[in-house]
Amino acid sequence: MEKYQILEQLTPGALGVNLVVEEIKTRVKLVIKQVECIDDHNANEALEELLPLLKLRHDHIAFYRELFIIWNGQISSLFLCLVMDYSTGSFQKVIETKRAEKTVIDSEWLQIMLGQVLDALDYLHQLDIIHRNLKPSNIALVSSNHCKLQDLSSEVLMTHKAKWNIRAEEDPVQKSWMAPEALNFSFSKKADIWSLGCIILDMVSCSFLDASEAMLLRKSIRSVPGGLRGVLSTMQGRRIPQAKTFSALLPQMLQPDPSARITVRDVTRIVFSSSGLGALSSALPLHRQEVPAFVSEVLLEGSLPTILEVMQSSSRPEVQVKAMNKLLAMPDDQLGIPWPMELVDQLVAIMKQHERNLDVQLCACSLLLRVLGQALAKDPAAELPSDSSVTLALLSIVRIHPEAQQLLVVVYTLLSIICSQGPTAEELQKAGLFEHVLAHLDTFSGNRDICVSGLSLLWVLLVDVSAIIVSAPLEKAPVVVTKLLATYPTDVEMAEAGCAVLWLLSLLGCIREHQLEEVVVLLLRSVRLCQDRVLLVNNAYRGLANLVKVSELAALQVVVTEKDSSGLALIKETYQRHRDDPGVVENLCLLLAHLASYQDILSELLSNGIQPLVQEIRERFTSSLELVSYAESVILRLQEATPPSSARGQSALP
Repeated sequence: MEKYQILEQLTPGALGVNLVVEEIKTRVKLVIKQVECIDDHNANEALEELLPLLKLRHDHIAFYRELFIIWNGQISSLFLCLVMDYSTGSFQKVIETKRAEKTVIDSEWLQIMLGQVLDALDYLHQLDIIHRNLKPSNIALVSSNHCKLQDLSSEVLMTHKAKWNIRAEEDPVQKSWMAPEALNFSFSKKADIWSLGCIILDMVSCSFLDASEAMLLRKSIRSVPGGLRGVLSTMQGRRIPQAKTFSALLPQMLQPDPSARITVRDVTRIVFSSSGLGALSSALPLHRQEVPAFVSEVLLEGSLPTILEVMQSSSRPEVQVKAMNKLLAMPDDQLGIPWPMELVDQLVAIMKQHERNLDVQLCACSLLLRVLGQALAKDPAAELPSDSSVTLALLSIVRIHPEAQQLLVVVYTLLSIICSQGPTAEELQKAGLFEHVLAHLDTFSGNRDICVSGLSLLWVLLVDVSAIIVSAPLEKAPVVVTKLLATYPTDVEMAEAGCAVLWLLSLLGCIREHQLEEVVVLLLRSVRLCQDRVLLVNNAYRGLANLVKVSELAALQVVVTEKDSSGLALIKETYQRHRDDPGVVENLCLLLAHLASYQDILSELLSNGIQPLVQEIRERFTSSLELVSYAESVILRLQEATPPSSARGQSALP
């Protein structure tokens, strides 16, 4: 005690004397609780039990700063000294003030404080620590909107019958907060729940019950069934704020049988139900507070509406990540897809709020992808975000996180879905998206998922050819795409996406003369890779047709024999496989029409049996004027190049 100067003695508690002291060296005010012990053994047992409390670290728990034992020679007694923070305010003083004024405690303030108390109590219970001495005077107010549990006690101090009975009978008020079983020296986490229930009861009834009435009520409800009914009815009659919530809560907390009492988390769910969270969230900024993290965590175990409300009400990124992960883990039928647009807007708002938090962005984009993707799967005509808010947010994210490869995959896929539903290609081109995607395809060519999603996005952007202005980045595109197709020679998805982009680049005239041979080889190889994929086949043949149209070099590359097979043999094979698909047959005919425009190619067409193939096509697809026109142009060119004697020998394919 030498390093402390005693300033005053507070009203004695049930377990000992409280002294306000000042630490001589630091001039900091503290409280020393002096608990008289029976003997050395009793003091050392209590000290050993309380030592772990020195390690507690929680925003809403006033931990013990120091523990020591002293001998008072004047009265020949041993004292255990517990050094705590000093606070002038407490829940007890708030209750006394409101009781004197006969006014109701502000419901929003009460809810904020309960959140903090429940957070602290859950922390203790998770560590298997019981407070044992919970009452309004032991919940300190360190500021107007910040409380701390204090004066945690020990099993040793609370269960010495002779000492306890003497102390408690001196002040029956202290004993009135205790659970029925605690009076018989049986303490558990459920005993803390009873004490907290008594505190809540006092706070919500202090406007119409005086201190004596409140104490008698606390004592009576231990043994009188339905003892709460009258006060709860009065609360509702007086329209005490949230009377309905507390009427549901208190009977479950104040059950005489501890096994029937609810837990801290149950209390949290009832107090912070979705009906009350919105009002609390709007009040929190006034108090410069957040919904306590523990409250959010408990509510995230609830239903979809509650999770969404937590996500909306909190600005803490870690809370929003937890909320979004909960939603991502939900089955489709529980997630309620398709979402209304305001929920999509909420995700976008979260993305903007935490632009630099990679975890938030990855969760938000993954959830947005799931919502939009599932919406389209259920209804291909579903209306997706039509304004630029989503696309602009996504563009901002990829600029801020250029190295986040997993995020890039999700963002590219999202942009592909959104852009496929609206004319945004020109806007994104002006924003430099082409340069961005091409740079990442080049940098992360070893990441297969980025490459597939990036090529798919380029395809969607290039489809709107009328909006595209050929620029330097697009001129570089063929080099990047051919590099990827060469890097992944057996990847069907890569081939499908690459063929689609090469076709559109050929339309735009972006493929240069020196690139033609390589591009033609890659397109033909892609068709050979998987002829069952109609989209791949169509885009590859469209691309070949465009290249052959402008370059005889490309035409020669198609008909040249390579590894015992030529492009013409592949065309015949594709026709046999897709002979009933007018779209595929039309693209084949278009390619053949452009090949037939070159005099030097005609002999190759004749020798590879293309004339009977085209004659069969003309006879089978008489209803398609364009297809018939292509077929007839090929037949005419071949007939002009065929000697009369050879023409008589030509016949249709079997």
